[in-house]
Amino acid sequence: MSHDLGLTHFVAQIDTVGKVVLVFLLMLSVATWYLIFTKGLANWLEARRAAVFLDKFKHQYSIQGLHAGLKHTAPDNAFAMLAAEGLAATRNASGYGALQLAATGGLAEFMTRAIRNGIDQESARCENGLTVLASAGSASPYIGLFGTVWAIYHALVNIGLSGQGTLDKVAGPVGEALIMTAIGLAVAIPAVFAYNAFNRRNRMWLAKLDAFAHDLFVLLTAGNAENESNKPSGTAS
Repeated sequence: MSHDLGLTHFVAQIDTVGKVVLVFLLMLSVATWYLIFTKGLANWLEARRAAVFLDKFKHQYSIQGLHAGLKHTAPDNAFAMLAAEGLAATRNASGYGALQLAATGGLAEFMTRAIRNGIDQESARCENGLTVLASAGSASPYIGLFGTVWAIYHALVNIGLSGQGTLDKVAGPVGEALIMTAIGLAVAIPAVFAYNAFNRRNRMWLAKLDAFAHDLFVLLTAGNAENESNKPSGTAS
């Protein structure tokens, strides 16, 4: 007599606790693949936009070039947003009096805080979704193992009640229970790979942004100092 010991038979045999475990694993799997596709696509698009902006920045290395590049286009990547925040900080600093600016630590300190704040905001944005991936990668195998232990327990109870402990009676229930472990691993493995890949991308991205921030700082502070030196001598500070 043949028996259908496939996944459908397994789902039909598990109890309420097993079904809750299975649904939870499926939810983690859906969340994992959603983040993989959405974050992967968003990172790829932002990298392309950043490459275009950095190429323009390299060929228009001036405050006027930054103004022209951001005048008609809203910042659509981290580098452009950092440049926009730097320009806004420059305008704010020029509106301060000499005493007020000195009280904040001077122009260099004022610009450093503004640029560092922009980098910190981008760093926080890069972390979005990584907690879910880390949780799925670390917890899914244990959740699957819990489902396996629970299913094996019920299988052994049923075998004990039936009084039949032959191999053909044990192999089916135990094999079906082990499917929980396989599902847990199937959820965890993509989550771990994605978490490591996104972490590596974020480190490289923020290192590149930090290098750009140094160039931006030099450009804005030197440009502002040049504008101050070009003011007429009779201009009030």
